[in-house]
Amino acid sequence: MHMKTLFQQMRRGAGVMLGILAACQLPSAVSVAAEPDAADVEFFEKKIRPVLIEHCLKCHSREAGEKLKGGLALDTREGVLKGGETGPAVVPGNLEKSLLIRAVRYTDANLQMPPKNQKLSAQQIADLETWVRMGAPDPRTGKQLAGGPPLSDPAKVRDHWAFKPVKKPAVPAVKNSAWVKLPVDAFVLAKLEAKGMTPSPAADKATLLRRVTYDLTGLPPSAAEVERFVADASPQAFERVVEGLLKSPQYGERWGRHWLDVARYADTKGYLAGDEQRRFAFSYTYRDYVIRAFNEDLPFDRFVTEQLAADLLPLGEDKRPLAALGFLTLGRRFLNNPHDIIDDRIDVVTRGLMGLTVQCARCHDHKYDPVTAKDYYGLYGVFASSHEPAEKPLLGATAAPKDYEAYLAEKKKREGELEDFRAAELRKALGELRKRAGEYLLAAHEALSPQNEKLGDRFFQERKMDANTAHRWQRAVADARKAGGHPVLGAWLAFADLKEAEFGAQARTLAERLAANADRKLNPRVAKAFAGAPPASLREVSERLGKLFVAEDAATPYAEAEREQVRLLLRGPDAPPNVPAPENDSLLNGARPKLRQMKAKVDEVDAVHPGAPPRGMVLVDNAKPTQPYVFIRGNPGNRGPEVPRQFVEVVAGPNRKPFEKGSGRLEMARSIASADNPLTARVLVNRVWLHHFGQGLVRTPSDFGVRSDPPTHPELLDYLAARFVEDGWSIKKLHRQIVLSATYAQSSVDRADYALNDPANFGLWKMNRQRLDFEALRDSLLAAAGQLDLTPGGRGDELTTEPFSKRRAVYGMIDRQNLPGVFRTFDFANPDITTAQRYATTVPQQALFMLNSPFVVQQVRAVVARAEAGAGASAGVGASEAERVRQLYRIVLQRDPTAEETREGLEFLRASAAEVPAITGASGPVWRYGFGGYDVATQRVAGFTALKHQGKTQFQAGAEFPDPKLGYVSLTAMGGHPGRDAQHAAIRRWTSPVDGFVSIAGTLKHSSENGDGVRGRIVSSRKGLLGEWGVKNKSADTAVAEVEVRTGDTLDFVTDPLASPDHDSFAWAPTLKVVRGAVGAMRDERWSAAKDFVTTPAAPAQALPPWGKLAQVLLLSNEFAFVD
Repeated sequence: MHMKTLFQQMRRGAGVMLGILAACQLPSAVSVAAEPDAADVEFFEKKIRPVLIEHCLKCHSREAGEKLKGGLALDTREGVLKGGETGPAVVPGNLEKSLLIRAVRYTDANLQMPPKNQKLSAQQIADLETWVRMGAPDPRTGKQLAGGPPLSDPAKVRDHWAFKPVKKPAVPAVKNSAWVKLPVDAFVLAKLEAKGMTPSPAADKATLLRRVTYDLTGLPPSAAEVERFVADASPQAFERVVEGLLKSPQYGERWGRHWLDVARYADTKGYLAGDEQRRFAFSYTYRDYVIRAFNEDLPFDRFVTEQLAADLLPLGEDKRPLAALGFLTLGRRFLNNPHDIIDDRIDVVTRGLMGLTVQCARCHDHKYDPVTAKDYYGLYGVFASSHEPAEKPLLGATAAPKDYEAYLAEKKKREGELEDFRAAELRKALGELRKRAGEYLLAAHEALSPQNEKLGDRFFQERKMDANTAHRWQRAVADARKAGGHPVLGAWLAFADLKEAEFGAQARTLAERLAANADRKLNPRVAKAFAGAPPASLREVSERLGKLFVAEDAATPYAEAEREQVRLLLRGPDAPPNVPAPENDSLLNGARPKLRQMKAKVDEVDAVHPGAPPRGMVLVDNAKPTQPYVFIRGNPGNRGPEVPRQFVEVVAGPNRKPFEKGSGRLEMARSIASADNPLTARVLVNRVWLHHFGQGLVRTPSDFGVRSDPPTHPELLDYLAARFVEDGWSIKKLHRQIVLSATYAQSSVDRADYALNDPANFGLWKMNRQRLDFEALRDSLLAAAGQLDLTPGGRGDELTTEPFSKRRAVYGMIDRQNLPGVFRTFDFANPDITTAQRYATTVPQQALFMLNSPFVVQQVRAVVARAEAGAGASAGVGASEAERVRQLYRIVLQRDPTAEETREGLEFLRASAAEVPAITGASGPVWRYGFGGYDVATQRVAGFTALKHQGKTQFQAGAEFPDPKLGYVSLTAMGGHPGRDAQHAAIRRWTSPVDGFVSIAGTLKHSSENGDGVRGRIVSSRKGLLGEWGVKNKSADTAVAEVEVRTGDTLDFVTDPLASPDHDSFAWAPTLKVVRGAVGAMRDERWSAAKDFVTTPAAPAQALPPWGKLAQVLLLSNEFAFVD
C-alpha cells in the first residue's frame, strides 16, 4: 500500500480506524480468517469427525456411489456446505437454517437422521450444535476419500508416501543450471520447467537481508546493517550474514519459540479446582533449555531423546538436560485427571514429533490411519509407568548467595507455618477422637449388625465419624476378646455379649459382678464406673466409659498404674484414637482447603522467588511398571485385553518387540529419534521449510497420515530429510541448505499469469510474503524504540501489564487459562495443544491495538525521541524536519525515504499540527464494582451503587474497613464479601462492548465451615436471571453456555449473604468469551474478572503530537508488519 494512502487515513481521525485496517491489508492477500485454527481442528477431530464416520458417511459420502442418499455427501467441507436435494446441510453460525441440526434433533417428523430411531446422544447433538455455532470449522480438503486406505490392506498402508522409508533421491538435471545454487534449487526448478514456468527474479539485497534476519532471529536489521550489506559486493557477503545470524543468541530465541508452539508450552496448569498453585514452579527451565539447544545446534535426535527420557540417560556432571522433560510435563492438568494428562502426552509426542494422530485411537481404532487402540494403550502404559516426583532435581548453580539464602529462609518459614498448622489441626482432630471414644465403641459395635454392615463406611460417615478410627476400635475389641479379656475393655466385652432383649434383666447382676471385681482382672476405675445403678442400655455403657476416658486423658504418663492403663488405651502406640501417619491424613478433611492454600503458598516460593534454584520439571519411572489394558471406548472402568508397552506398529513393523526397560520411555524415544523412522525427519524438515516459506512442502504439518495433503515436492522433502540425518541431525545445516538457495532468494512480487494458475504458489515460483507474528511484531516495536532488553533466560515476565517488560516476547509469561486478549488477537499458538503452524487472521483489533495500546504509544514516543537524537547527531542542532523524517524511516523501516515520501511526511506533519482534536465519547470500563439488591419479581438487579473507595487490592464502601454502615461489602480480583443483608449484595458488573453471544465460565466458592454460606446469581439486564447457586464450604460451577448481549447490556454477578453476613468471604472470578455473532469483537475474545481487575484506573492517554502520529503511520504500514 502506498504510504500516502495511510497518511490520508490517519489525518481523517479516530472515526476511520477500520478504514486504516482495510488500508493496511495486502491488496493481493487471500483472506484466511475462515480457515480453522488449531483449536477448531482439534474440536472437529475429537467431536465431529467420529460422529460423521460412525453415523453418517455410510449413506452420505462419495464412497456410497450410486447409494448416495439425497445427493448429500458429508465427507468433505464442500459437501457439507453445499448440502443435498433439500439445501445446505450446514449454514455456519446459524442453527435454525442448518438442516443437519434439524435432522439430528428429531423435531421434524419428516427429517430425522440417523434414521430408524437411531437418534444421536444428547452430548453428540450438543457437540454438533457447538460446531455450527463456531462456524463449522472443517479441515477436510476433499482431496482424499473419507475412508482412506483400509487397515485391512497392509500394502495400501505401506504405499502411503509418509510411511515409506526415506531414500535420498538423485538431484534432477535442469535446463537453466546457471540459476541453481544448491540442490534445493534443482528440485524446485525441475518442477517449474516441467510446467513451462520460470522462477522469479532475486529480491533486492535490502529485502533479502530483512527476510533472513527476521527468519533466523525474529528481529529486524538496522539501517546501518542494511547499508553495509548492500555495499558489500563480495560473493560470500550473504553467506557471512547467515553465519552471523546463526551464531547470534537471538537465533535460539526465535527458533526456540517455534518449538515451544509444538511443545504447547505454558507457565500455568490450566483450570484447577481448589487452591492448588496454578503456576508451574520451573516451567522457564524448559524454555531456556530449548533456546540453548537451538543455539548450540544440539543434534535433533539427541534433542528429542532428552525431551522424552533425559532422566534415563548418562548425563554426567551437567544435569541441565533434565529440564528437557518439560516437553512432557508442562501440558494442561485437566483437573488432575491422569487419563487426560496421559492422552495429552501421547498427542504431543506422536503428533508433535511424528505428525501422527495416535490420540484418535483412544476410544477405538483410528478411522483413517493405521493406528489401533492397542497402539494407543501400548503408549498409555509407558506414561502410566512414569510419574512426576515431588522433589524436582537441581539443574546446576543456584542464584546469588544473598538471594538463595532469602529463598531458603522464606521457604522454611512457609513450610514451618504449614507444618505447624497441620500439627495443630491433627492434635485437634485426635483430641476429638479421644473425646468421642465412647461413641466410637458403640458405633464400632453397631456397624457389625447384618443391616448396618451393608452400609459399609457410610454408616460411620453419616455419624460424622472417621471410618478408619472406627475400624481400629473394632480391631482393638476383637483383639481383647481373642486374648480372653482386657483390664479396660473387659466391661465392654461383657455388656456387649448380652442380647438386647435380655439386657435389662441381666445388666444389674453383671454390673454388680464387675463392680465387685473379685478376680482383680478389671481396672479399678472401670469397675467403679459400674457401681450403683446398673446401665439401662449398651449406649449407657458406652457413655460411662466415655466419661472415664475423658477424665483420664492426659498428655503425660500417670504414676498410678490403673490410670495409666486407661490413658494408654487412648494414647498408646496402638491405641485406636492414636491414628498414625499416613492413615491420619483423612482426619484433616475439614482443614483441607486451608492446607491447600498454605501448600500453594509454599509452592509459590519456588515459582516466583528470585532466589529459588532452577529445577527440572521431570518425569521418572515408577518402581514397578504399569500393565496397560485397552479401555473399551476409552472408559477406564471397562477394561479390554492386556497390551504390552510398545511402539506403534505402522512405524515399528509387525514384528515389533515390547519395551523391556522400565517404563519404556527411553526405548520409545529411540524409536522416534531413529533414522529408520520414516516420519520424524520428514516432519521436522517440513516444519523448518514452513517457517522459512510460510507454507510447508506438506500443507498439513501436524498430520502426515493418510488424510494429509501430499507433498508438493516429494523428492525435495526426502532429499532434505535424508541430508538432515546425514548431517548429524543438524538444524543449522538444514537452514543453510534452504536460506542460501536461489529459491529462498526469489522476489515476493506477484506475476499475474502465474498467480492465476497457481494462486497458492505450490510451485514455489516466488517467495511468499509473510506477516510478522506476535513475538516478532512486539520485539520489533521495542527494537524501533531502542528499548529492547536482550537479557536471556529466567522466569517469565508479564507482557501486558504496566510497567511493560522490555524483554523479548519469548520470555513472556504464558497463562494458558487466561491468555491475554492481545495474544489471541495476533494469532498466538493455543498453549493447550501441540501447534505446528499458526493461522494468520486479519481482524479490526490488530489495527486498534497498534493505534491505542499504551504499550504501542510508549514505543511511538521513544521512536520519536530516537529520531530527534539521530537527526541532531547527523545534522547538528536545529536539524531540519526533513532530516527528522529521514531518521524516522531509518529507525522503523531501515531505509531512507524517497523524495516523495519525505514531502508527504512533511505535509502530514503540517496538516496534523493544524487539526482540532476530535471529541469522541468514551466507552467506559467493561467491569464495574458495587452493591445492591435483587428483585425477585422482575428478575433484575435493583439499585446498583458503585463501591467508591479503591484500596490497594479491593473496592470497598469507604476508607474505613469494615464500613460502619455497610459492613464488609467489597470486591477483589478473585472474589469479595457481601454486605450486611440481601439488599447490600456484592455486585461485579460487566458491561458488554459487543453485539452477539457470549459464554460465561466460573466457580463460586465459599470456604468457611462457619456461617450459613452465600448465594450467587448471574443477572442479565436483557434476559433476567441466568442462574442461581447457593454454597456453604463448597464450590459450584456457574457456567452459562450462551447468552445474547447488545452493546451497553450488563451482566451482574450478584453475591448476597443469605441469613447471616458472618464468615461470607467468597471466591468468584468469572470469565466471558464471545462464542458467535459478535460485532465489534473477534471470535474467542475474552474478558477475565481476575485479569482485568485494577483498583487504580489508568490516566487518560495523552494525544500523540504530530511527530508521534507520523511515527505511528510508519509502524502501521505493511512495510513494517510484513516481510517480503
